[in-house]
Amino acid sequence: MQRTVLIASDHGGFALKGALVQALRQADCLVEDLGPDCTGSCDYPAFADKLCKRVLEAGEDGQNGNVLGILVCGTGLGMSMAANRNPGIRAAVCTCEFMSRMARAHNNANVLCLGERVVGQGLGLDIARAFLATGFEGARHLRRISQFDTLSAPLTKP
Repeated sequence: MQRTVLIASDHGGFALKGALVQALRQADCLVEDLGPDCTGSCDYPAFADKLCKRVLEAGEDGQNGNVLGILVCGTGLGMSMAANRNPGIRAAVCTCEFMSRMARAHNNANVLCLGERVVGQGLGLDIARAFLATGFEGARHLRRISQFDTLSAPLTKP
């Protein structure tokens, strides 16, 4: 089955997003570019939310292992903070291939967040390839991962 990659950025990650779209399509991935379509200033939370909702919808269709997301901004931090507001999303900022592989293998990350100003295009492409090539190891990690959504339950004040 062909891997589906949803990708979005803000203006700070626009160039890396373009390089990723081109490289992943050449690698026979089905890539959906969710924007933006220009380098003008834009608000990253809206793009993160749009991508995360699509990743979650794919999971409901039973394709959760085949549809992954990539978000790119200047540092990867803002995108990850916005993405992780969505229960069921496990977004990881990765700055090297090892982090990328571990995010998938141990944490079943379904969204990769990259910082164009941090990793640049060459390393960014390598990190994305490692993320997409790595599967979730399952078993021993499921117990911990299943606790993520309960951690985001609303707190009640005494």
